[in-house]
Amino acid sequence: MAKQQVSRSIVVHAPAERVFALLTDPRRHADIDGSATVRGPLHGPERLVAGSEFGMDMKMFGVSYRMTNRVVEYEQDRRIAWRHIGAHRWRWELEPLDGGATRVTETFDYSTTGPFAVLYQLAGYPSRNARAIEATLPRLKKLVEA
Repeated sequence: MAKQQVSRSIVVHAPAERVFALLTDPRRHADIDGSATVRGPLHGPERLVAGSEFGMDMKMFGVSYRMTNRVVEYEQDRRIAWRHIGAHRWRWELEPLDGGATRVTETFDYSTTGPFAVLYQLAGYPSRNARAIEATLPRLKKLVEA
């Protein structure tokens, strides 16, 4: 694990194209979210591509809010990452494996936040995000394999 990043992986028994199709559909993000913060889509395209903006209805610590995200990394069927007003990123990387399976790695990357990275650490986000990723990946696996 790189410094100022939290990553976890899972093997999904489905091709990368199928996994990527789910990840690039913002209407399905609440279905895979293990943090219980994503409530549903507000606006944006049906399929995310490089530069896409999409809004999500969110709730954390009992407070509802809205967040607009922008896709900042994109490689068809291999990688997608987005960020909102903060500089941190949520990244998904897909590695095709033998037999049609895919290794899926989700990363919370706060290395791009500069001096604010210390605040993320003090607020406990690395461990909180690790738990959320650990809950998200099995949900993704179940949906894609169904």
